[in-house]
Amino acid sequence: MGNPQKTKFRNIADFFDSLPKDELKIVEILSALIVECIPDCKEKLAYNVPFYYRHSRIVFIWPASVPWGNLAKGVALGFCKGDKLFDLDTDGKKTIGRKLFTSIKHIDQNEIRQLLYEAVLLDEQGPTGKRKR
Repeated sequence: MGNPQKTKFRNIADFFDSLPKDELKIVEILSALIVECIPDCKEKLAYNVPFYYRHSRIVFIWPASVPWGNLAKGVALGFCKGDKLFDLDTDGKKTIGRKLFTSIKHIDQNEIRQLLYEAVLLDEQGPTGKRKR
């Protein structure tokens, strides 16, 4: 199948360098919030965007400039177990839930922190989201 994107980033810095200025500002804020709330997370590229892991994938940042994310504009903050998070919309068919930001003024940092802390609790429960015994 190959990579449908024209670019494959070597690292997170390359990814950041490629972003348009308006997306970069949003991505920097979201990334800082993730690291603040999940200081022991590991950040690595998957699907050409940054994903943040502990025991499993927790959250990712997907800008509209990365073409196969189906975003017209802005930046999505995606939660890998979003269907299990309180007050996060999913499309009903997928486990991924996301928040879309088209401007830095639309970022409610307290809401994002709450979602991140909740996502960490789910990560602690294991890959299925069920509590470990």
